[in-house]
Amino acid sequence: MGINTVFEALSHPVRRKVLALLKKGPMSAGDLAEHFDIARPTLSVHFNKLKQADLVAVERQGNSLIYHLNTSVLQDALAGILDLTDRKDEE
Repeated sequence: MGINTVFEALSHPVRRKVLALLKKGPMSAGDLAEHFDIARPTLSVHFNKLKQADLVAVERQGNSLIYHLNTSVLQDALAGILDLTDRKDEE
């Protein structure tokens, strides 16, 4: 997983909303879909982008896919941004 993949995943408002919903706890794909007025195949593409960026983890429970927020990747991305603002090297 590269930082560019993370930022690409974060660039779309639907994916950011999925992450915001998952802050409350794990949710099934069906429960997440209820919050959007888009086709399920389109939503599946968004889920896959989030998985590719390791922003979410997914596990199968019976017939359901349960999504979990992976906050460590978000923390790493934020740390990378903060490193860009560190001006100690410029002194």
